Amino acid sequence: MTQSEKFWDKKAQSYANSAIGDEASYQRKLLETQQYFTPDMRILEIGCGTGSTAIAHAPFVAHIDAIDISDNMLEIARARAADANVENIQFTHATLDEFNADTASMDAVLALNVIHLLPNRQQVLAEVARVLKPGGVFVSSTACLGSSVFRFIRLITPLAKRFGLMPDLLIIKESELAQELIDSGFSIETQWHHGSKDIAVFIIASKL
Repeated sequence: MTQSEKFWDKKAQSYANSAIGDEASYQRKLLETQQYFTPDMRILEIGCGTGSTAIAHAPFVAHIDAIDISDNMLEIARARAADANVENIQFTHATLDEFNADTASMDAVLALNVIHLLPNRQQVLAEVARVLKPGGVFVSSTACLGSSVFRFIRLITPLAKRFGLMPDLLIIKESELAQELIDSGFSIETQWHHGSKDIAVFIIASKL
């Protein structure tokens, strides 16, 4: 088990019990994402956590593959889906590479509050492009700390991670992320900020 898996397993219950910090932005993100959905779609959510977003989207698509590295998060997600009588979500313990979806098999891929936690970000974006159908959409919400006062958190991240107080955390700029999406074969359709100091960036991009 990796250090990040241990961190998120430990945090799962408190994460599940915590309130959404910005409910208005969360609802806006759901609505804007659902405008791209059709009832026959198959979508993939990377880092699904405790399943709330997958469950919210489930009525609008045919099937959701929801993956996460935390068994404890997934256990809560499965229970939530069962309580909501949602049957079209398959929760799987896996990274994106381990999941290894077929090429051009997904109509949409979601990565919400996860890209800034991935050391292999460019590789992940390339894999997202591979599994998406042409014209498919990639939906992300990412903490871009690179141009904010929070960028100095990089000074304590290695020590905090060593003691299990933080997961992997990459300090990136919004402009870097946008360019990496373009370089990976995407066209940005929607891009706006939210959260504390507007450091979270919501992007919907279509595969060319």
